[in-house]
Order: sequence, then structure tokens, then C-alpha cells
Amino acid sequence: MMIVNCDMGEGLDNDALLMPYIGAANIATGYHAGDAGTIKTTIELAQKHGVSIGAHVAYPDKENFGRTNMALPDNELFTLIQQQLHIMQTACTVAGVKLFHVKPHGALYNQSAASYTMALVIAQAVKDFDNALVLLGLSNSYSVTAAQSVGLKAWEEAFADRSYEDDGSLTPRNITGSVITEISAFERQAQLLLQNKQVITRQGNTITLNADTVCLHGDNPMAIDFVRHLQSLITLSNNINNQQ
Repeated sequence: MMIVNCDMGEGLDNDALLMPYIGAANIATGYHAGDAGTIKTTIELAQKHGVSIGAHVAYPDKENFGRTNMALPDNELFTLIQQQLHIMQTACTVAGVKLFHVKPHGALYNQSAASYTMALVIAQAVKDFDNALVLLGLSNSYSVTAAQSVGLKAWEEAFADRSYEDDGSLTPRNITGSVITEISAFERQAQLLLQNKQVITRQGNTITLNADTVCLHGDNPMAIDFVRHLQSLITLSNNINNQQ
């Protein structure tokens, strides 16, 4: 069954409404959003609904919500990741739950997906911290291959609410239409993704994506409607697959 993951603990007011519909929560560690209080609250909410807990690691960039590219030396990037894993692990230990996965956020996610060197540093930092953690990365990207190369389990991730480029990258957010906000467009992309593991790019071409999990952004203005539709589509897709 396809697992829905969602970015949470980012100071929005819809986490409680989204949590019952997802399987994995990427919780902000306080670097691009959130703080100790939101981490605690979001972990408790995930516990209540049996949702896997992940560290949503990011650049220290609250001013720009972690969406500004940075160029850090490898040792600083390594330390940045491990610092945030320690924060989330400590909170999980206090709550008596297990930290399950790691997902980079924003600019860190997109840069490392396109750079094997960056992806390898992140993967090594995660492995050295806890080699049982799962790393979420953009489908068909360096994030996935780097994780696999160091022996980490990786989940390939696809997006139901973001536009794609022909090379499989996400359309930059400064381009109109990069974020899908219309229910009809969302349903078309989600259906094609679930049934054929494909999406139509911004340029109008069809590309194939491996997908272990599908992401829905909590800060999308249509997030609540989208997640409900997505779960309905997943149930329908599972029923079709079971009948084949």
C-alpha cells in the first residue's frame, strides 16, 4: 500500500486534521520552522494516530522557510544533519517512541537530489547516527542512490501536489503552476502516479517515477481536501490491483 507522508510541525493549524490520513510525519526540527514545543506536540499527535515519525532536516533558514539554496562545506553539512537528528531523537526518547525516518526539506532536499556529493554527505550523516533510519528522497535522484550506496534503506518519493520538470526534478517554486492547488489537476496527477507510476511534466511530457511514498505538503491551501481525495484514490488503486 502506498504510504502518504506530510511535512508537519511547521506552525500551521491543520496538523490535527491531516494526521489521521497519513502514514508518515516529517516533523520540522526547529531549523526552518518549529521549536521544542511544536516538536513535542506533533510527536504526540503522531503517536495518537499511529503515524511514523521522521526528522524533517533543513538549512537554518526560518526567514525563508528553508527554501534558500546554501553552499556548506561537507563537514558543516554533516554536522547540520546530525544536530537535527539529535534534537528529534531526544524528543522521541522523552515521548517513548521510535524515530523512523529522515527527510531533507526545501532547498536542502532539492540541492541534494541533484548533487551526489551532497546526497552522500547527508546519507553518511544519517547512517552514522542510526543505520536503521529510512531516508526519503526524490524518486530517481542522487538522494536515493547515495543512500543505497552507504547501505541505508531509502524510500523513493513522488509528489501529488507539485509540478515536475522533464529531468524528474520539481518545478522551482518561483514558476507559476509549480504548486498544484486545483482539485481536478491534483486528481489527474495522483491517479496517473498511483496507477501508472507516471506524471505529466510542465513541458507536457510523460516521465516514469519509482514511488514508495507520496508526499502532500501541509502548507498547501488545499491540503485537507487533497489528503482526503488522495486516500480515496489509494484505496481505489489497491482494490483494482487486488482484482488483477
